[in-house]
Amino acid sequence: MEKAVNEGPHHEVRDGVWSGSWVADRLGVELAGDDGLTDLLGLALRRNPKRAHLLVSNVLGKHVPQSPSVVHGHGVALGRRVRDLLGDDEARRAVVLGYAETATGLGHSVADGLGLAPCLHSTRRPVAGLTPAGGFEESHSHATSHLLLPEDPALLAGDGPLVLVDDEFSTGNTVLNTVRNLHARYPRRRYVVVALVDMRSAADAGRLEEFAREIGARVDLVAAASGTVRLPEGVLEKGQELVARYASGSAAESSPVGAAPPWSLAQSPAPLEGIADTPLSGARGTARPAPSGPHSDDEGAAPYATRIDLQWPAGLPDGGRHGFTPAHRERLEAALPGMAARIAEALPAGARRVHVLGFEELMYAPLRLAEALERATDAEVRYSTTTRSPVLAVDDPGYAIRTRLAFPAHDDPADGPGERYAYNVAGAGFDAVVAVVDSTADTPALHAPDGLLACLAAHTPQVLLAVVPSYVPETPHAPERPSMLPEPLRGPAFSSYAPEEVGWLLQDLSDVTLEAPTEEREEAIQSGGAHYAESLPVEYQPSERYQALFHAALEDSAARIAQAVGVVTEIVLAERSPRPVLVSLARAGTPVGILMRRWAQHRHGLDLPHYAVSIVRGRGIDANALRWLAEHHDPRDVVFVDGWTGKGAITRELAQALTEFEKSDGVSGFDPEIAVLADPGSCVRTYGTREDFLIPSACLNSTVSGLISRTVLRADLVGPHDFHGAKFYRELAATDVSVAFLDAVSARFPEVADAARAQAGELLAADRSPTWAGWAAVERISEEYGIRDVNLVKPGVGETTRVMLRRVPWKVLARAGAGSDLDHVRLLAEQRGVPVEEVADLPYTCVGLIHPQYTRGATGADGKAVTV
Repeated sequence: MEKAVNEGPHHEVRDGVWSGSWVADRLGVELAGDDGLTDLLGLALRRNPKRAHLLVSNVLGKHVPQSPSVVHGHGVALGRRVRDLLGDDEARRAVVLGYAETATGLGHSVADGLGLAPCLHSTRRPVAGLTPAGGFEESHSHATSHLLLPEDPALLAGDGPLVLVDDEFSTGNTVLNTVRNLHARYPRRRYVVVALVDMRSAADAGRLEEFAREIGARVDLVAAASGTVRLPEGVLEKGQELVARYASGSAAESSPVGAAPPWSLAQSPAPLEGIADTPLSGARGTARPAPSGPHSDDEGAAPYATRIDLQWPAGLPDGGRHGFTPAHRERLEAALPGMAARIAEALPAGARRVHVLGFEELMYAPLRLAEALERATDAEVRYSTTTRSPVLAVDDPGYAIRTRLAFPAHDDPADGPGERYAYNVAGAGFDAVVAVVDSTADTPALHAPDGLLACLAAHTPQVLLAVVPSYVPETPHAPERPSMLPEPLRGPAFSSYAPEEVGWLLQDLSDVTLEAPTEEREEAIQSGGAHYAESLPVEYQPSERYQALFHAALEDSAARIAQAVGVVTEIVLAERSPRPVLVSLARAGTPVGILMRRWAQHRHGLDLPHYAVSIVRGRGIDANALRWLAEHHDPRDVVFVDGWTGKGAITRELAQALTEFEKSDGVSGFDPEIAVLADPGSCVRTYGTREDFLIPSACLNSTVSGLISRTVLRADLVGPHDFHGAKFYRELAATDVSVAFLDAVSARFPEVADAARAQAGELLAADRSPTWAGWAAVERISEEYGIRDVNLVKPGVGETTRVMLRRVPWKVLARAGAGSDLDHVRLLAEQRGVPVEEVADLPYTCVGLIHPQYTRGATGADGKAVTV
């Protein structure tokens, strides 16, 4: 188990006084641990039979208003550490689970740092007709039932790592309860526990390790800081006595808690009592209304807030209650600047301090809105949320909860009515408060004279209300399916291939501008600002010299390619299906699929169906394409086809995607084994050759692939009922060699037929188990060259060529003595000023290295310019 270490940003003690000193002095409670622990935590008191003291986080954004960038930044930093711990491949298979209500925003922020995984949070809000996929009890909480309600049951059914996120890790009971419940249903090999602070005792730490051994799983811990709470004997009774004394108002040193600012005193003093469970006396009925506002729930009553139309994106979940995917994150990121601008426009002129107040479990959406507002305005922006948790308020700099607003619940909670709280908002001098709730909570109780908005209006000149639509799955625990998927696109309307050669399970985006300069794309991809599938590189226009190299390479290798086509096709027909349905992975697999179809027709008289589908690294295969295939063919007959393997990333991507599809749609039978022309990485069993040689179709882009672009997956273009997209470059018809390439190889079928059948027979009798030697070689190269990201190492002639044509190359490694197979690579390297380094004992003919820390103008591995 990994021990937590003190990492991430810390913050100064407020006003030179630690916000836990009041409790520490009176109860003898001590915090011991990492440097900066007291920056992260303060102390307060609550009425609780098990634990009187409360650890109050200064960076969580729940009880203590904090800069939203600080709150989000802590979660993101933890998520990045989890990604480093897991590695990208495991991170893609992970699911992040945050705990309601306190850690819903933190869990979501950790998922942002992880970058590749969906997130979910537990909830206390049941949804009619939605059966929980799990649940657990939080033993120390005042409200214990947690439900897990993912829209997609596959979210919890996978076997990838489960990342459990809570703000405070004290006894480990909550985590044990969660893992015990889920592991019985969905066993997995690995769990990662993430917390802002690890405050367990040595005995509690041992319990978690023992439990991990019991279930046979690995459990890691990632925390920003660690320590322990030292409690003197009799502290619980002493704390309860202290709470009772201050709750009764009899403490001699008690002062009015949360006194309203001077401008509010004339209207309504609304003093806040320093108690944990007594309603406000007289404050709610006389709260000063906001100056203006278009909305009122009670006819004739003045509104307490001005409503803002956020223009929240349609269908975008308001948080992780039912799951939130990387695609959802992209849509939110794109919409945030516009929504923040609408909030900024509604702020009062000259506002210097603005507070964004979220609502119980709805922490993440308000947090990101506040962070965007912080960037969009010069005002000081702070963020926190309302809560169910009753805490004693004491107006003392050494106490974490200075003021308290109490108001009735306004979302018709399933466990009945009750009081809710907002801490440290009153008396803080905010010029405006932006209350952010979901539509379920936008009820008459919210707008009532004793409701939250009226309480806020008594303590700030302006209250704004932003309502996020509550997301409820349309069809609980069933994937959304279109009533009818479109038929495949075919040439000549889409692609330069004959219509019978291939059907494209894609949508035509030819009229959309998607191209971006290579350097701009690389910088965006490596900075995390974009995914490579969201845009297209500008199509490489080959020079006459390069075109001549292509034709020479085709002449030299056509027979070798024809034989490999024959071998792989014969193996497919013998092992996989007598009448296979060929499904190429667009676009490199498409020419190979057509050639395999032609071989089956030439040698066996078979007219095989052939389609092309999109698969995107990190996003999986097009699920709608799979649905179309399952409706029209037996999945057991489908054979996925690709051009070659490098390190096997797509092989793994396909296997994972098909597993998830079977769980989500209940469709079985698709075989994840890919048939490839060349398998230099030793990643598959079905191949024509394992030699790393030049396949001329790798030399060019669309002009050797039917004039079709690489596939595109972008949330604003590809909806839940759409196939992935691609463009048809009709304007490049003059330089198209797609059919010429196919004809040149097909013309060699008769002369290689006997050799291909003999070689196929030898391979059918041999052990063809993958060794994954390519993956191991890539990991070694990544370490040796200081890249530390296998996604930037592209092995093999085909992958190296792609690097030169589409990415920002750093250097090319070439096997010593490699011959004409690398002529085109050397020419591209010369044209782009990329060094070619000869390496002895290289397992591939060549390896392309993408610039590891690319920024424009950089030449060094560290992303900086190098002067030679």
